[in-house]
Amino acid sequence: MATRHNWTKEEILEIYNKPLMELLYEAATVHRKHHDPNTVQVSTLLSIKTGGCPEDCGYCPQAARYHTDIEGNDLMSVNHVKAQALRAKSAGSSRVCMGAAWRNVKDGPEFDNVLEMVRTINKLDMEVCCTLGMLTENQAQRLAEAGLYAYNHNLDTSEEYYKEVISTRGFDDRLETIDNVRKTNVTVCSGGIIGMGEKEEDRAGMLVALSTLNPQPESVPINALVPVEGTPMEEQAPVSIWEMVRMVATTRIVMPETQVRLSAGRTQMSREGQAMCFFAGANSIFAGDKLLTTPNPDVSEDMQMFKALGLNPQKPFTKKSKPETVEATESKYNSLGEKPKWSRPGHTIERNVVTEEKQKAKAKA
Repeated sequence: MATRHNWTKEEILEIYNKPLMELLYEAATVHRKHHDPNTVQVSTLLSIKTGGCPEDCGYCPQAARYHTDIEGNDLMSVNHVKAQALRAKSAGSSRVCMGAAWRNVKDGPEFDNVLEMVRTINKLDMEVCCTLGMLTENQAQRLAEAGLYAYNHNLDTSEEYYKEVISTRGFDDRLETIDNVRKTNVTVCSGGIIGMGEKEEDRAGMLVALSTLNPQPESVPINALVPVEGTPMEEQAPVSIWEMVRMVATTRIVMPETQVRLSAGRTQMSREGQAMCFFAGANSIFAGDKLLTTPNPDVSEDMQMFKALGLNPQKPFTKKSKPETVEATESKYNSLGEKPKWSRPGHTIERNVVTEEKQKAKAKA
């Protein structure tokens, strides 16, 4: 079956709501056709700049406007990042994903340092992924030259429900960033979060937005919301394992060649639950004690689970060959000092405003 780019919300909902055994069988069949079912990629997520983000994403403890227990830090040094990457490699990771709590990339010394981090990790024979917010075509080209393997920019949810989660940036800006990455040889990583109060229709809507991209993202993270105290979503009920399994299986069916990443929320999942997700088509996890700021299972626990399930960690550059690194002195693309006008929709999201006001009042008391 050829990869389709014209899935409708109705078709995806029909798949999502199939009897579970039927859904699992179909997803596992698609998975085996396109991937080795006994291989799972292990990635390490590294927060290279934590906290102080100007956005108002209702799920995020790194937003400056919400008072959480997150300890902020300035941009890490290249040497610190290299040491962390070597540690991740020795623990079995084949990919390092670097995240910075920025609204968008800004040309200047900090971005130059990130480019140096990309060069450094690529030379360690590891796949490098970055998630740095919105970026322009020129910035994407500079990352590509440095040896970036993937760029992560999640859609988070459907276009309709997005307006209930974030008011400081537009859904179209996310699509434009993905489009800018597509103008380079860097692969796209884009997924979302379930459990933010959205309906099943919104989950299907997010998969429509991702699956109708041509080409589809090479990588789709499926996150379960981890409610953090101090954020507008702190009281959201956790999603059930069945919802995660259904979401993974549906993603696998509509995006057969994509790597489906079992991301945030794994600490709440039993080994048996995770095994069902692998059977349904998940073939990537994040290892390490933290996912940017939220807890994650320990690496040794994951390796024990892999042993019990007969899974092998995926080697780097299995899906696409290693990018070449161009040194800064040889670069064809220079800083343009761009100041793009990314949108600020600015509508009011009641729960975000209430949380912010409550915390301001608490700070004054």
